[in-house]
Amino acid sequence: MGLADQFAGKKIYIDTAPFIYYIEGNKKYQPFLEEFFELNNSGKISFSTSVLTLLELLIVPLRNKRMDIVEKYETIFTNAETLELVDINIEISKLAAKYRANFNFKTPDAIQLAAAEYCQADYFLTNDKQLKQNNIKTIVLDNVLDNSL
Repeated sequence: MGLADQFAGKKIYIDTAPFIYYIEGNKKYQPFLEEFFELNNSGKISFSTSVLTLLELLIVPLRNKRMDIVEKYETIFTNAETLELVDINIEISKLAAKYRANFNFKTPDAIQLAAAEYCQADYFLTNDKQLKQNNIKTIVLDNVLDNSL
């Protein structure tokens, strides 16, 4: 079964690392991510992420004074028609507190999972194996490469 069959019509919430891998062309994950992002671009699956992702993406380029990369990320996240950008609100904050209390996740991870749950994502795409224990079906990129999706 291909990705299109497996994820057709689904909403995928994307954590920060997969965006970095895709945008910066990480060769290890690129084949899977290219296919996944193409499914999104063609409207077969939908993507969402939070404003926290943009914050996390901008740290290293700002630290390195790489304004070209900062502008690239800002453009992608503010203009992408196939990406729902979720603002952090009171409901997400309450859900994140539950993730912190129940799973002892770091606050940024708890916020990402809470935002995914809040926007009713079908899957959470990450490369953090610790985040697999949550309320949402989680896709860990390293597991994808091992064919244990």
